Amino acid sequence: MNQYIAILRGINVGGNRKIKMADMKELFADLRFTEISTYIQSGNVLFSSAKAEDTVALGDKLEQAIAKSFGFNVPVIVRTVEELEQAVATNPFYSSPDADIERLHLTFLKTAPAPAQLDAINQINHSPDKFNIIGNHAFVYCSGRYSESKLTNAFFEKKLKVPATTRNWKTVLKLIELAGH
Repeated sequence: MNQYIAILRGINVGGNRKIKMADMKELFADLRFTEISTYIQSGNVLFSSAKAEDTVALGDKLEQAIAKSFGFNVPVIVRTVEELEQAVATNPFYSSPDADIERLHLTFLKTAPAPAQLDAINQINHSPDKFNIIGNHAFVYCSGRYSESKLTNAFFEKKLKVPATTRNWKTVLKLIELAGH
């Protein structure tokens, strides 16, 4: 079995784009996925597939199924469990012995950004907040609350020209734990 994690952006926030997790699990089952579980209402779905799938194409397929079933568009970014484990191992802010996980976030990028966008964004300084983009992940350190940071999904999407969604570090670690790793 191939294990995946779907990260949905902007559902069940502020009473908008509501999807019950039971309905989400049913949709994934209808798409012939197995071992389906969800974590918190903000849209984190763990699931398995009998065949290995391209994660970008899988995200597109899930976006289309959600739009058809629920009547609104929801960006979906998919990672394998192994890719998420690699992201945890790669986070430059987490590797420090005094890392405060309350300050760490992971912005999932649908695809790795183009070199020109990456060069341009790396010139931006939002101190005391910091970010480091590695592959299709933007690792974010916020000196204060994430809600007060300028390093938002919109910031990364505008500068990198790719869809993005963010989870706090506790959620990232919990998703790996729930996947049994």
